Amino acid sequence: MNAAEYINFMSELYRNSSIPVLIFSGSMKVIWNNKIFNQYFPAENIKNKTVSALFKAPVRESLLKSPGFSVKFEIKVKYENKLTSEVNLLVFPAEVRSNTPKLFIGYIDDITDERRMTLRKTYLGLLEASKLKDDDTGNHIKRVGAYAKRLSEELYKLKKYDIINLDFIENIHFLAPMHDVGKIGTPDEILNKKGPLDESEWRIMKEHTINGALILANYPESMAMEIARAHHERWDGSGYPYQIESNDIPLAARITAIADVYDALRMKRSYKEAFPHDKSVEIIRKDSGTHFDPSLIEVFISISESFNAIYNALADGEGAVTSAPIEELPVFKMDPEDIEYSEAIETLEELEELEEL
Repeated sequence: MNAAEYINFMSELYRNSSIPVLIFSGSMKVIWNNKIFNQYFPAENIKNKTVSALFKAPVRESLLKSPGFSVKFEIKVKYENKLTSEVNLLVFPAEVRSNTPKLFIGYIDDITDERRMTLRKTYLGLLEASKLKDDDTGNHIKRVGAYAKRLSEELYKLKKYDIINLDFIENIHFLAPMHDVGKIGTPDEILNKKGPLDESEWRIMKEHTINGALILANYPESMAMEIARAHHERWDGSGYPYQIESNDIPLAARITAIADVYDALRMKRSYKEAFPHDKSVEIIRKDSGTHFDPSLIEVFISISESFNAIYNALADGEGAVTSAPIEELPVFKMDPEDIEYSEAIETLEELEELEEL
């Protein structure tokens, strides 16, 4: 199939597609677009610099360096010098067997704020539904998001991970609270059981990680599935559902695991009193290198007082401090000797016999 035949074939295939599609040459010149593209970006944009500028040297350079000449770009599109959209552009060669492709296909996914907020409202509805199945409070969910955001912000400042940017921080703030959304498929008698689960019940409980990943499979950020599926994996490979270990566990899931466990320790349960901040930090510290990523625990300990401030700011029940921004809240230091808690519960392994952590 020559270039002209291929363009005709693709134009027929994607002419009425609901996804904006482009065909452009090896020199990054747009040579065809479908109808829906015109609805997103008026056709005259293709003829001037606003859209055609997307397909110039930097894009071509990135394509040539990418395996399979395939790449994903995040692009701000302007019309009449005003920002109109932020889009994902997914590009791959039309000629899959060529070492020097002359035609490329581009799929555009709109990620404007309006669409993002509509999408998030849908998933927040799922989160609210899952809360009806569990006894975790709404503030627990908010706190987990706030802890994950705070830890990610610190990692960003320290430049520890290239993957952490401002989008990562925004996404984990929204998605970490979704970690247990899979419990919507867990039977009530297991979720609400007082005391330890038996072997068959525990097996069913563990399935909430896989169920959560399936529920979040259509969310455009892979972080959603990663957190749901892997927030119970452990650094030493003893977690579930797949017993993956160390850096094979997605970073967002490793961060969320710390946030979730810290809050579980701080909360009062039917079988234990709320642990004070210092006690909670010490339990987590002891599991560095087994349950948790040691490098993350090092950073967590360095900012642990901000976790305490978040807990106090979003505490459950009446009298909670909620009006002041987290950064402006005073830090309250507690003396562990003044707080009563069960000395019999010293490790996360012991807690797991009482609670799904």
